[in-house]
Order: sequence, then C-alpha cells, then structure tokens
Amino acid sequence: MYKRILVVAVLSAGFVMSFNVCMGGSCVVGRHPTTDVYDGWRLGVQAWTFNRFTLYEAIDKTAELGLDWIEAYPHGQKLSKEKSDVVFSHEMPVELKNEVKAKLADAGARLVNYGVVNLPNDEAKCREVFEFAKEMGIETLVSEPPEDAFEMLDKLCEEYKINIAIHNHPKPSHYWSPDTVLKVCEGRSKRIGACADTGHWVRSGINPVEALKKLEGRIVSVHLKDINEFGNPKAHDVVWGTGYVGIKEVLEELGRQNFKGVFSIEYEHNWENSLPEIRESVRYFDKVSSGLRPSGWRDLLEPDLSNCIYKPGSWKISDGVLERKGGDDIWTKEKFGDFVLDLEFKTDAESNSGVFFRTGDIADFVQTGIEVQILDYVGSDEARSKGACGAIYDCQGPSKEMVRKTGEWNHYTITCKANKIYVVLNGEQIIEMDLDLWTEAHKNPDGTKNKFGTALKDMPRVGHIGLQDHGDAVWFRNIKIKPLIDSY
Repeated sequence: MYKRILVVAVLSAGFVMSFNVCMGGSCVVGRHPTTDVYDGWRLGVQAWTFNRFTLYEAIDKTAELGLDWIEAYPHGQKLSKEKSDVVFSHEMPVELKNEVKAKLADAGARLVNYGVVNLPNDEAKCREVFEFAKEMGIETLVSEPPEDAFEMLDKLCEEYKINIAIHNHPKPSHYWSPDTVLKVCEGRSKRIGACADTGHWVRSGINPVEALKKLEGRIVSVHLKDINEFGNPKAHDVVWGTGYVGIKEVLEELGRQNFKGVFSIEYEHNWENSLPEIRESVRYFDKVSSGLRPSGWRDLLEPDLSNCIYKPGSWKISDGVLERKGGDDIWTKEKFGDFVLDLEFKTDAESNSGVFFRTGDIADFVQTGIEVQILDYVGSDEARSKGACGAIYDCQGPSKEMVRKTGEWNHYTITCKANKIYVVLNGEQIIEMDLDLWTEAHKNPDGTKNKFGTALKDMPRVGHIGLQDHGDAVWFRNIKIKPLIDSY
C-alpha cells in the first residue's frame, strides 16, 4: 500500500510545480525533476560566461547543457535579440521582470544567484536590490560590499531571508584574501559568507583547498573555474581537471565540509564558442561529485555509445546531441525496471519516433516493450489520441496536448514504478497509467483494441530502454536516468 499526496509549490522562477509523493517509497512524479548528480549540490551557469550573448541566449545555452540553475549579473547583458536596447538589472520595470520569469520557466531554469552586484552603505539602495531578489526568487546576492555596510546588510539578510556571498576578485581587490572575508563575517549571521571563486584565488597565488579550509562554515556559493597558470593574474580558464585549481581536491574538500549550495560555472575563455569546453567540464564535475554523495542521476548513454546496442553509423552524438543517421533503433545494454528517465527531443516536420522501455526482447520490441510516442506537432483533435505525442502508444492518450512546434526542443520525464507509469511533457503531467488495469490481450480498459498479444499487466517489468528509428529525423539531448531501488 502507498499513499499518494498532491503537493503544489510555487518556485522562485515564477512557475508552479506539482508532484505526487509515494509515501513508503521513493516515487516522486509530476513536473520535471532536477538531475544534479550530487545530493545537495546544484551546478549552474554564471551568465557572465555568455556575456557576448543576450541573457535569453545565456538561458538557452544553460538549458542546452542540461543544467537547471543560473546566476545573472547586473548592468551589462542585453535582455534579448528582440529587445537589444534593454539591459538586464534589478532596475527593470515589472513587466520585463515578469517576461524574464516566463523565459526561465519555459527553459526549465531557476535564477538562484545575482551578482556581482553593488551593495553600498545605503539602506535604501540595498533594499531595492533585496526587493528585486525577493520578487525573482533569488537566494543569494553575490557582492563585494564595503566593510562599514555589513551591520545594515546583516539585518536585511535576516529580514528578507536572502544570503550575501562575498566575492573574491584577484589581488589587489579588497576581498582577494580569505582572511579578509573571514574578518567581515565575524559575528554576523550565517547568511553572510563567501562566494568562493577558485580561479581568482589561483590568479592571486592562493591554494584553493587551503582557502576553503579557512572558510569552512562560511561558504555560501562557489564560482568554479580551472586556470592554466598559478599566480598569474592574466591566466585563462581551461577544461576542469586540466589546470592548476585542483578541481577534484576542491570538490572533495567541499564534500568533507558537507557544503550544500550552488556552483556557478564562470568560464572566461573562448567566449564565442565555449560550450564544448564547458560540456567537458560538466562531465568531469559529474564524474568526481557522483563518487562523493551520489543522488542516483546519471547519463543513460556513454558519449561514445559504448553501452548501447545499435548498428554502427546509425546514430551519432555530436556536441551533446544524439542524432538519428538511419538504419537501426538504439538500445541500452543495461536493463531497467523502476526508474525516472529525463530527456529532451526535437523532430522535423511530420517526424515519428518513440521511447521504448522495459523491453523484454529487442528482436520483438513491438510486442515486448512499452512505448511513449514521439510525434511532430499536430494541433488538432488527434493530439489526444492513443497515437499522439506523449501517448502510451495504442493504449492511453495524453490528457492534453503539450508538444511544441516543429523544430523546438521538448522535455520528457518518464517515471516507472511497479505497475504505475507517469509521463510529463514540457512541464505538464499528461499520463498517469496503471498497468494492472490492462487485464486482457488486445484490449484497453476503455474497450478499444490495442496491438499487444499479451495483457499489459503481464508484460515484463524489467527490460531495455530504446530510442526508435522510424525512418524520420529526430534528435535527443540531456538523456539522464535515475534507477529507483526502493519498492512500494
């Protein structure tokens, strides 16, 4: 027996998340989950990384990386290509703030940090920033305030329940040394601490691990970088794990301290085309951090597809995107039973594909696997049929049409837990299915016919996951899985 409770929470990005909690187990379904690999760490992007682009482009690039968190900066980044005369800041009018919230919600991202923002010893001006943070759902303001402002700022932090993370630019900036940060934190609430910028420490000739040890208990947020030289203020960023920061040792130290919070990627090199290097850095971060305190999330596919069964050349991963080249479906070698599968897909005009799971026999996948349909945008009454996008093919249609227009990325979350299947498409739950209600071969509970020669309640509960080659163009990215080991 389990009890399912509907919970509704308003997220700080300005959208509503609903989900079901299966008490007595670990089943959580509803909207799309966060997929961070370390339990308690949130890896995101500082928008300064993409300062050659607009904020909306930075949000899209963050989503392309499969990350859910973003830190914006004030007074410098254009809002969008369409509104190139608008610069993002806390001084924007309310209608533009609401537009940013909608953009974040559409991308599935949360604005969690804001900085480096000026917080002078002027309560009225600081309140403007705190009010903006409250309105946008920002958790932490990253700043380098004057020392005489902290008594006032400490009170504002407690009043608004918002943190201040003191950032360290390189020597000779005021807070380049962790000792100075510690001095201004003394006697203050735990809402005031450090934004540990690992790259700037290395540029200043400081060992990042030693700095982290000094700041233990006072680290609020992290700007994570790896740098190609030690002690050189002009050193530039490199792929994590290849420079002088010691990313592995930094993560191990933060794990030892039981740090929980946001890591902002601030990659200040190869500005126009940094995504491939950032993607490698994310992969390194996930590899190291998943060995410390794993959340259970991992990539379903290896970058070289070595853990897959497919005809060579029929599928290819390039720049993080899996593309059908033609000639075969692609299957996991591993079998999965209860799991949460999270992925994005897009189609060409009139394209058809599908996500198969619990497939008992790849050679007979049509009869031994269950399919969540992928289909190009329809925009008609057919959008809720048993063959529509989001349907459990031939068995149950989606409750509503949520597929996006042709060529746009769509987001699936598929949860399998014993006899229950849930499907979320683009932020809305569209399927809640009980396999035990399918008690007859070739027959659905509503009396309509289906293709299956076996009643769905008797289908395999463990099997391969596959992506279908239906002869049409289809692309996938950010394919992640979390096996569920607990039972109802």
